[in-house]
Amino acid sequence: MARPDPDAVGQAFLEAMGLVETSRLKRLWSTGRSAAGLARSMLSRRAEPTEADLKSLMRLTERLGELKGLAMKAGQVLSFVDAAMPAESRAMLALLQTKAPASPFDRVEATLRAALGPRAGPLLEGLERVPVAVASIGQVHRARLADGTQVAVKVRHAGIEEALKGDFATAQAGIGVAKLMMPFVAESGLEAIGELRTAVLEECDFELEGRRQQAFGALFVNDPVIVVPSVLEELTARTVLTTRWKPGTSFERFVSGGPSQAQRDAIGAALFRFYIGALYRAGQFHADPHPGNYAVAEDGRLVVYDFGCVRSFADETVLGLARLVEALRADDAPRLREAGQQLGFRSSLAGEDFAVFRRFARGFFGPVLAQGPNVIPADGSFDMRQLSKDKLALARLGMPGKLLFLARIRFGVYAVLARLGARVDWGELERGWAAEVQQRHGEAALGVGRVS
Repeated sequence: MARPDPDAVGQAFLEAMGLVETSRLKRLWSTGRSAAGLARSMLSRRAEPTEADLKSLMRLTERLGELKGLAMKAGQVLSFVDAAMPAESRAMLALLQTKAPASPFDRVEATLRAALGPRAGPLLEGLERVPVAVASIGQVHRARLADGTQVAVKVRHAGIEEALKGDFATAQAGIGVAKLMMPFVAESGLEAIGELRTAVLEECDFELEGRRQQAFGALFVNDPVIVVPSVLEELTARTVLTTRWKPGTSFERFVSGGPSQAQRDAIGAALFRFYIGALYRAGQFHADPHPGNYAVAEDGRLVVYDFGCVRSFADETVLGLARLVEALRADDAPRLREAGQQLGFRSSLAGEDFAVFRRFARGFFGPVLAQGPNVIPADGSFDMRQLSKDKLALARLGMPGKLLFLARIRFGVYAVLARLGARVDWGELERGWAAEVQQRHGEAALGVGRVS
């Protein structure tokens, strides 16, 4: 008789028990195997993947979805930031955005009763048993309250917080995932691991997420395009988040449906306003731009759902970014160096270090340096070959951990906007926000000139 496959036995056990793997050694082994498979798949991919390639990627996608946690997040990120990925491969990894394997309903019910006590009973009476979306930290169920109000109930996966802590058990494992999730992380990026660990574990606190969602809702309450569903505090706890139900078409379906250029432009500008504008206006940075976190409503507005990964930045940091953008647009070397040092780069940014910093910053802000409306290129304006050559030099610059999420968000937003094909004057939008920040601090913005 053939010897059973240990992976298959383990998978069957997990499916039967409805548990997230929490054993530290088991998750490190599983996450490592999945990361290795992901790397092999990406490195060996063909412009037109074979049937064997797609079957291999599907098995990997299923495994990442079962693991949840960091392994699943890595797959989510690659599903939208890798411009060279074949469409079939992208579609499979995109399943991780909302269609991962669900936790069993009895686990969901147990979590609701433990979190809400007597309030859980009436909520469960109107709760649909099949989730409408499943992600790395939790899953969302639709429900109808006794008064007829339609709500979305996000329930944390049982054991996920312990599992995530296990994923960060070794520095090397953390660096590997950090490099996938946040570009430009140095090999010795212990600071990056700390930033990533803090952010990911905060996603397990749904009460915190609810407060963040309310803050963003207040910020965009008068926005003509952006919609942030309101939070029902009385039905929210650390493991449960209940919000008003705001349905919409997924980003992928919206793009594949052939929207007009005007529709693309409106959604593109709203996404840029939401992710980049909020940083300048309120120092609040939504650091998870993957397309499973928003949808397009029937009336054409952009609905944003997930606020688990948000970073706050001090006024001084936001001012430093405003100065950096203005210095880049004017190509003012002294003020560019000054802005970099204000942002906390540990290098003196002199000589070759400054040349690398300037090259990196120009690529990083590339689309906003262009004059007039433009479509963001699929590579986000980065010269990847040059970036690879600059890898060690970039590490030498000592980018502070607080900026790593800024790098991730900018890279991720560019990728989404490139897929959307929106044509907007990105530079004018960001220049206006940067000027407002400088005016709030009593500074005059630099003159805007074409960057050569």
